[in-house]
Amino acid sequence: MSESFGARLRTAMDRFGPLCVGIDPHAALLDQWGLGQDAEGLRSFGLAVVDAAAGRAGIVKPQVAFFERFGSRGFAALEDISSAARQAGLIVLADAKRGDIGSTMAGYTAAWLEPGAPLEADAVTVSPYLGPESLRDTLTAAVRAEKGVFVLAATSNPEAAALQTARTVDVAAGDEQTVAARVARDVTWVNHSAAFAGGLGPIGLVIGATVDRADVGLDDAQLADTPILAPGFGAQGAIAADLTGRFGAVAHNVLASESRSILAAGPDAIAETIRTRNARYQEVLRG
Repeated sequence: MSESFGARLRTAMDRFGPLCVGIDPHAALLDQWGLGQDAEGLRSFGLAVVDAAAGRAGIVKPQVAFFERFGSRGFAALEDISSAARQAGLIVLADAKRGDIGSTMAGYTAAWLEPGAPLEADAVTVSPYLGPESLRDTLTAAVRAEKGVFVLAATSNPEAAALQTARTVDVAAGDEQTVAARVARDVTWVNHSAAFAGGLGPIGLVIGATVDRADVGLDDAQLADTPILAPGFGAQGAIAADLTGRFGAVAHNVLASESRSILAAGPDAIAETIRTRNARYQEVLRG
């Protein structure tokens, strides 16, 4: 590779729009698509989504849990799907939500971000709730490998609000912030490097499209050079207009993540659904 993750992401979003297509083979969706509840069903489902997304979207996001439930065969299916997606020119964001310390986190980093690894993705989601500092080596490894990391900050699930809006006092800095804002501050410093000046950095944040950013203390200035993965569009209730309504001046940094609302279209209509959804997001961004 010769470009940073942020540069590749910017190119994909400018070319195809902000839609991030989830690959979430729920049991009910496998049934709806007429596929088996097994690894072959997963593989067929995922490859069909890749075929539908290629040329119509820039990013796909496999939800790892739905593959993990089938053990080694499920992971083998995920390997095939991710490889096919990357060969089709799609950016693959593995929604794995890994988070740990020391050598364990190093193992997760090698699994998802190391070039040539069986599960290699372009980016991975991680959890900072063992302390943002526990992610430092992962962030560094991602930059070196020209990969991306999306850190959970203000997620769309309502159960997270009490934790992520809680106030934390930084004695050394002499200020008070929400937990979400503290996480953002402690991981997005990587994006401020001169190497990424004027573009998107490699370290993104997960901020739900149904979240009030004022409540969690995440303002435009803090997010100016940060990729944002925004779950909550579609089945969770956010609409295309929320792309600018919620994110304002940083809307062009946002990946609008949709899964069930697109996948429910079925194998015959998913390609057209992806095309029309992305066109709608692009229309919103143009104002």
